[in-house]
Amino acid sequence: MQSRLLLVEDDPEIARVVRDMLRLEGYEVTWATTGLEGWEDFQRGSYDLVLVDLMLQEMDGFTLCQNIRWKSDVPIIIISARKEDEDKVEGLQLGADDYLAKPFSLVELKARIESQLRRWRRYKGVPVSENKTNYTHELTVFWDQRKVLLSQKTVSLTAMEFDVLKVLAQNPARVFSKSELYEHVWHQVDEEGLHTVTVHIRSLRGKLEDPVKNPKFIQTVWGKGYLFIGEPL
Repeated sequence: MQSRLLLVEDDPEIARVVRDMLRLEGYEVTWATTGLEGWEDFQRGSYDLVLVDLMLQEMDGFTLCQNIRWKSDVPIIIISARKEDEDKVEGLQLGADDYLAKPFSLVELKARIESQLRRWRRYKGVPVSENKTNYTHELTVFWDQRKVLLSQKTVSLTAMEFDVLKVLAQNPARVFSKSELYEHVWHQVDEEGLHTVTVHIRSLRGKLEDPVKNPKFIQTVWGKGYLFIGEPL
């Protein structure tokens, strides 16, 4: 089931990067630019987690956290440039479940969101599915566990190799250029990173026993990039 997240952030640059990353990870994201807008969105919708900045217009993040907590036990993660201990303590005392100071890593943000959602599901008694996909040629990917099996044997992937596979496999109809993969996986825009993508694709293909000339999973679209061609069962 797709998790619904509410992002309350007034910095459009940060908000778009976070929103796009989360949508790529399969989340449904609503973006509010002020505290009042975030509160109105929360009351109108049903959300599994809320991301809140503290320095907001119309209603500050502290008040928004307090209002949400009076109404719901949904997980709240504060993302703020305010790093003072008093702000962290106040935010947690008002009901926030976690506090992440800016600038933060998107990888860390994703991990904290996943951790809070797991706790939320256990709290609600929602059975946690394996969330796996079986493909032809005996490939199985366990998305939450970040585990890959090939012919019933575990494939030892690095974190970045798994993320490359995830981006490709969860967007099977899309050709990703090297620069797009580098942006989505490493969350950077840097032409020097294209060689890094090449190295990881080569390593990933080797571990998946996926030859370039007769691919089963990752096809090179010459002049454009890479396309996932694995067929789900």
